[in-house]
Amino acid sequence: MTPPDENQQTPPVPGPPETATAAPVATGSSEPPAGATTTAQADAPAGPVEPPQPSLELRRALAAVRTEVGKAVVGQDSAVTSLLIALLCSGHVLLEGVPGVAKTLLVRTLAASLDLDFKRVQFTPDLMPGDVTGSLVYDARSAEFSFRPGPVFTNLLLADEINRTPPKTQASLLESMEERQVSVDGQPRPLPEPFLVIATQNPVEHEGTYPLPEAQLDRFLLKVLLPLPERDAEVEVLARHAGGFDPRDLGAAGVRAVGDPGVLAAARAEVRQVEVSQEVLGYAVDVCRATRQSPSLQLGVSPRGATALLSTARAWAWLSGRMYVTPDDVKALAHPTLRHRVQLRPEAELEGVTAESVLSTVLAAVPVPR
Repeated sequence: MTPPDENQQTPPVPGPPETATAAPVATGSSEPPAGATTTAQADAPAGPVEPPQPSLELRRALAAVRTEVGKAVVGQDSAVTSLLIALLCSGHVLLEGVPGVAKTLLVRTLAASLDLDFKRVQFTPDLMPGDVTGSLVYDARSAEFSFRPGPVFTNLLLADEINRTPPKTQASLLESMEERQVSVDGQPRPLPEPFLVIATQNPVEHEGTYPLPEAQLDRFLLKVLLPLPERDAEVEVLARHAGGFDPRDLGAAGVRAVGDPGVLAAARAEVRQVEVSQEVLGYAVDVCRATRQSPSLQLGVSPRGATALLSTARAWAWLSGRMYVTPDDVKALAHPTLRHRVQLRPEAELEGVTAESVLSTVLAAVPVPR
């Protein structure tokens, strides 16, 4: 199975299921109707039990989201898949790419296609924590302080160029990312559901930036790399602009809401039911433990990283039409889930070693359960 980092297409959706017969309505009689199955008969084994299957309707809805995003964004299919996985896992995403690869447009279109509230904050050196979380404001007419919510009170928060703001403001997101709440003046205020932080950063310009600390990096479920598009995709981008496409007007591009928070909540509930065998659990743990023993790394994957790998593998299995996780699912999500949770030794960096190459070596060395 191709991992989300490699332009994976949506798994094919099978035909519609047969129409189910409605269950009879109870009449209040103590006697079962003729031909009904008694409790003893219901408890008796009735042959092999079919394994549960993901909801066809929910998978179609998320497949439609990919179609809607494709109306505005070209050549970033793997990033769309990664964002859908993050939504299914209630996890945050760090998007890394050079300017101009449609990071902001991607998140805006995703929010529009799922009818989610969206806010964008440009992180700058003078941004204060209260500018993100909100603050108490004095009302002279009532002589009282009232809370004015910040942009963090939304469904999808785009933290644009998060590494351009000082650590004090970066840290203002920690509570909201971990606890899904904001505490102001000692009072916790819950955030809307769902709530995701999608942060962006530029990988080539480091002057005037403040690298994210390891503790905050570990709060991001996925780190998604947005590459420059292929030639054909870039030609398509120019053709759309030549035809009048306006990235500020998604409605004119035909983008519409094909889902809502209710659909997302139902899909999340199904993902939580995806089964994981002890062998696959052990394999995920072995992969994470192997990073801690790598001579090229001074920091390996924490237990939080192992639980994140389990969550993303379950979401990928569900998107693939299965209610069980295989070792291939773990392999497919290892790079985007773990690449930002490891730290290279300085001497390894000088030798040209990267986190990607270390993870590839670890995946090749850890025995795969059969």
